[in-house]
Amino acid sequence: MNTKTTPLLHSLPFTQANTYLFSFLFVAGNILLPQLCHLVPGGGPMLLPIYFFTLIAGYKFGIRVGLITALLSPVINHLLFGMPAMAVLPAILLKSGLLALAAACAARYMNKVSIGALLVVVLSYQVVGTLGEWALSGSLYIALQDFRMAIPGLLIQWLGGYALLKAIARW
Repeated sequence: MNTKTTPLLHSLPFTQANTYLFSFLFVAGNILLPQLCHLVPGGGPMLLPIYFFTLIAGYKFGIRVGLITALLSPVINHLLFGMPAMAVLPAILLKSGLLALAAACAARYMNKVSIGALLVVVLSYQVVGTLGEWALSGSLYIALQDFRMAIPGLLIQWLGGYALLKAIARW
């Protein structure tokens, strides 16, 4: 395996301190980024910032770091800032967990940072999450909100996630 061209993807176990260190850093990112995005009118629903570092965590460091980030980020944001609202928190937790799972599985399968794999990750968690949100809310209109409003956020996750993963490929 050529380490000069192969990115380092990890699957950290619960027994390593790095699992919790990286989870803490990604949760902090998922707390700060939404605060910045909410400075833009409609920035949260349009940019989907609460998912960005969950994607990075799951793809780069595996399912455990991804799921810790996926579950703690929305809950801590809700407790600190009231956002996401309690009414949408279950759907966001569902989508966040699906994203962590999809990212970790794609990284494990591909064993490299792939723009195509990231597109599949973003689309798969959104499609499956939309079905889950529809079941939770009973409203297809509400469930399709990310596809109606959040194309910029989905593109940021896909292309920005790819750029960041490539940038951090060596650690």
